[in-house]
Amino acid sequence: MAAEDVDGPSPTPETNKPSTTQPSDKPATKNLLSLEILPLIKDAQQQHGLRHGDFQRYRSYCSRRLRRLRKSLHFCQGNRHKFQKKRVSTEVLTDVRFLYIPLVSIERAWSYAMQLKQEANTEPRKRFHLISRLFKAAHTATELETLCQSGKCDARTTLEAKAYTEWMHGTLQFELKNWHLAMEHFHNAETIYEKLALALSDDEKILYQQRVEEIAPNIRYCAYKVGDESAIQDLKNMRRTVGEDLLAEKLDSLIAQTQEKQAATLSEVTWKGRTIPVKQEKVRVLLLNAQECENEVNRASDVDAKVSVYESLLLECKDVLQLLRDELQSDANPRNRIADGHTTSLQYLYSYVAYLRLSKTIERNLLLVSNIKNKHKSAAKEAKPQDLIRMYETIIQCLSEMEQLPGVADDSAFLQTIYTQTVAYKAFRCYYIGETFVGAKKWVETVAIFERCSKYIREIGRASCRERV
Repeated sequence: MAAEDVDGPSPTPETNKPSTTQPSDKPATKNLLSLEILPLIKDAQQQHGLRHGDFQRYRSYCSRRLRRLRKSLHFCQGNRHKFQKKRVSTEVLTDVRFLYIPLVSIERAWSYAMQLKQEANTEPRKRFHLISRLFKAAHTATELETLCQSGKCDARTTLEAKAYTEWMHGTLQFELKNWHLAMEHFHNAETIYEKLALALSDDEKILYQQRVEEIAPNIRYCAYKVGDESAIQDLKNMRRTVGEDLLAEKLDSLIAQTQEKQAATLSEVTWKGRTIPVKQEKVRVLLLNAQECENEVNRASDVDAKVSVYESLLLECKDVLQLLRDELQSDANPRNRIADGHTTSLQYLYSYVAYLRLSKTIERNLLLVSNIKNKHKSAAKEAKPQDLIRMYETIIQCLSEMEQLPGVADDSAFLQTIYTQTVAYKAFRCYYIGETFVGAKKWVETVAIFERCSKYIREIGRASCRERV
């Protein structure tokens, strides 16, 4: 019956319209099948579990969808008593729904593999089953590509099938750790999706551009694995934006391994004229990240990305400070405690990490202050004083904590610099408090607070003269 459906339409143009040859080409163009693969699978994934990373739910949906498709197309594989395998071939390809059968089969095998990938963290032997599912997905993707290249599908469908097949093969080779092959497949998929994005409307191209962004970290990871050492910095930047992706866990472990290798050479640090030995691995990694922090901030594309760099470093500082604090408390050796006014190396290292955390907190707040001012300047209105007062109060608190750090009491130049900065930020705070009073029309308080601001400004001038002397 299916063969009759396929063979029937082809002679129709010749028998019904024998007078011309052009009409025989037009029906063939109209009858070309069209399947937008990427929008179709992304929509199904978002609606059936992958928004929350539930691969089992999505796999169950694919199984139900596949059964409904076969039943509606009268393409069932046998009956309840006997199984008879049926593959979609070019001979039966008369309805676009026949292309759905291999596509949904691929998605079912892939989602099962991703489910097993999550479970393999605690049951390593499930990786064998994972690989077999990816092999099936890649093989079926090749069959789908062959069907789309049979001449019965339009150009867009053919290109989408090619890109989808390349991506699936890249995913398989990635899991097999064949980095060269994986990178080649991912490159091919990326190129096709970029070309498709250029050819589509603004509304349609967004999905394809997102796909290209998802593939980019995989390519850089493969490049690093085949010997491109420069790829590690790109991977760090990508990790801040990567979501549910094949690469998320591998990126974390790779970055950690690379940092450990680099930190192995960082055995000491010099601060305020004193060299401190660094024996703890976590401290070494932190110091390495602190050195790279400025470069990463400069490379960041926007304020949110820059703040993310600072937040990541501050969280790391917090963990390292707790580590050093525990070591100081558990250290029973009296030689490692403060004696005769001297600070031990471990305590001095703790002071340095604390200073690092406080100074980076100040840098982050100054960045936020600058961003608030720029936003209001672009909107041609004044920044709200309340938004800035809290920032300056945090900066003043950080400077106050710096003065209390062990080991800095004898450094008069350092304390003088901290004092000058504190007075300057107090002047800024007073100014914006005064702006708040102006808005509330509290004139007596406004005069008093601006007078205090003037006092701080004069004190900054005197402090600057003492520093020059």
